[in-house]
Amino acid sequence: MSTPSAVPDVGAARVVMTGADITRALTRISHEILESNRGPDGLVILGIPTRGVTLAERIGALLSQFSGTPVPTGALDVTMYRDDLHRQPTRTPRPTQIPPGGIDGRTVVLVDDVLFSGRSIRSALDALQDIGRPAAVRLAILVDRGHRELPIRPDFVGKNLPSSRDERVNVRVAEVDGAEEVTIES
Repeated sequence: MSTPSAVPDVGAARVVMTGADITRALTRISHEILESNRGPDGLVILGIPTRGVTLAERIGALLSQFSGTPVPTGALDVTMYRDDLHRQPTRTPRPTQIPPGGIDGRTVVLVDDVLFSGRSIRSALDALQDIGRPAAVRLAILVDRGHRELPIRPDFVGKNLPSSRDERVNVRVAEVDGAEEVTIES
């Protein structure tokens, strides 16, 4: 007597990072930022809405905790700088919040949840130009899934996750989604 073979659920989401994995990744990224910048001086952390802002706030808190010095954190909305506004529905723009002291002459670390084509980051670079002139711009990403369409590479990565273009990577954070995980689904 044979048992029927299990047929995988094509649309099922598979957890690739738990809440603990996310915390470890953000802790490592924070240490790497401090090491590469030789401390907290001159750092500004800017998250890209929606989940990038939450991740930036967490990284900013960790940097402040590790260094004993407050690290300014804010949000950089890139909605109106996107080059695909004509092809997909636009979400409501969120406020850009630049910390006091601005970004001129400072090292700005852009934070986002998933790096895919690189187009959101290109939009963020355009938005930064309208705000000021940083000394340097660095990129921190929780999940790098490849498939770049532009020559953009992250400086700090939580997890490299090779994926097909047909798969979807979902980052959920407790502050926004009530859950804490990264999943991938077909």
